[in-house]
Amino acid sequence: MKKPPFLSFYSLISGLLFSLAWPANGFPPLLFLAFVPLLLMEGYFLSNRSNNHSFGIFFRVWPAFIIWNGLTTWWIYNSTFFGVTMAVLINSVFMSLTFWLFHFMRRRLKNPSQGYLGLIFAWISFEFLHHHWDLNWPWLSLGNGFSAWPSWMQWYEFTGMFGGSLWVLVINILVYKVIQSWLDGTSLKIAFRKLWLPVAVMALPLAVSLLMYYTYREKTAPVDVVVVQPNIDPYEEQYELPADLVIEHATKLALTKADSLTDFVVFPESMVQPNWSSGLMIWENDLDNHPTINMFRNGLLKELPQAGIVVGYSTYRSYEPGEAIPSTARKFKNSEGYYDAFNTAFLFRNYPDLQRTHKSKLTPGVELMPFPWLLKPLGDFAIDLGGTVGQLGTDPERIPFTINDTLKISPVICYESVYGEFVAGFVRNGSNMIFVITNDGWWGNTAGHRQHALFSSVRAIETRRSVARSANTGISCFVNQRGDILQPTPYWETAVIRQKINANDKITLYVRYGDYIARGSVLGLVLLLLIAVSGRLQGKK
Repeated sequence: MKKPPFLSFYSLISGLLFSLAWPANGFPPLLFLAFVPLLLMEGYFLSNRSNNHSFGIFFRVWPAFIIWNGLTTWWIYNSTFFGVTMAVLINSVFMSLTFWLFHFMRRRLKNPSQGYLGLIFAWISFEFLHHHWDLNWPWLSLGNGFSAWPSWMQWYEFTGMFGGSLWVLVINILVYKVIQSWLDGTSLKIAFRKLWLPVAVMALPLAVSLLMYYTYREKTAPVDVVVVQPNIDPYEEQYELPADLVIEHATKLALTKADSLTDFVVFPESMVQPNWSSGLMIWENDLDNHPTINMFRNGLLKELPQAGIVVGYSTYRSYEPGEAIPSTARKFKNSEGYYDAFNTAFLFRNYPDLQRTHKSKLTPGVELMPFPWLLKPLGDFAIDLGGTVGQLGTDPERIPFTINDTLKISPVICYESVYGEFVAGFVRNGSNMIFVITNDGWWGNTAGHRQHALFSSVRAIETRRSVARSANTGISCFVNQRGDILQPTPYWETAVIRQKINANDKITLYVRYGDYIARGSVLGLVLLLLIAVSGRLQGKK
């Protein structure tokens, strides 16, 4: 294979294509071309393998992934330098290693063309790993790239977000094969004719999606929801203002829209905080006697006795002598015993109904100590955001808030809304709609909060569940079952919105089977690696 022209710039071109495709304001079809420059570079390295070490491809592609990560997730810097380091530098290393693994397999397979399956298997396996290990960061999974264009991803109800990742990878490989045939001497006219295959692979899911989008009809099962955006500055106010003032402010806002016909009022994540100076903590061991709990019961619930109130808290639980102590527990500094800290969502209804769930997909470095068996001695250096230090406690199961036999709610807290299979777990357990409560004020008015809001569209399509989203500083909104965002609020402004959204009891194929594409890719990667390694060993005999 002859050297492609301008090879030195291919990594730069690829990084820019990824970045220009990414939401919230990108042009997603560019994703279908973003890998092509890297594949041309890899093909040249493969044809000149005698002059290049296999790991050399790592350093060639790394700039592309630094550019992509940097231009799309730089905003993490507003909250934590550690976070932006992990998200940009370390994640680009993981992406480069994944691409190197693809190249490694291509060099060792008897038929290098089989190695293109290796790119598909390796990349989707990498994305799947990012959904499940301690350094989880699925933000840049390829299928998320279409989150601003819901009409293009209706078929996610069958495949989930990983279907989009598969779509992007396959088309990139097919386009590369056409371009490579032209570079190898095929006439431009013949090469152009070969474009029918990648065009068809792009057009078929797109046509299906557009048909589904314009013909989808929601079953009428209205639930009247009020969403409150209190707009409390997370850096200057959230952990300083007394909880009673915060609750009074939020209650007054809610009552500007809520009335006797309101079914739910939804407040954001971590709205109610403990008072560190007075020592008034929010202990789950004795919630009925806590003044903030009684403020909701004696205040907003008295005004709206038929409504359910969903609100985010920071809570704690102490363990009695003889109780099992989980690995997340912390030791009291000035006394014996252990306790856990939680990022909690409560559902208040008529006394004594008080349901709660704990955030269980935690943000690495902020709420989750990665690899605690290795890093626990460094616990004093964990990031501190408003008193949250070290790892939070979690729940083992996805238990929806239960209203009655026909209405259950998925309480999804912040970062959890990025995880398709996690949210699907609530739906498998009977949830009929999704409430996302979050606090995106840490990132300022950047692409971060806009990207996060768009992921709710992906979850709505995967599960065919309506979404009510309350974000402390915005964007708050509603999302219908097609993934359309309704009534988005301005960022960093106080707002209250009200909408009737439909409950749904349909179980999609994705909800039923979860991330089957990703699990199949993990199996395919293992088998292909065994073939590649065994072929190498046989060649040495």
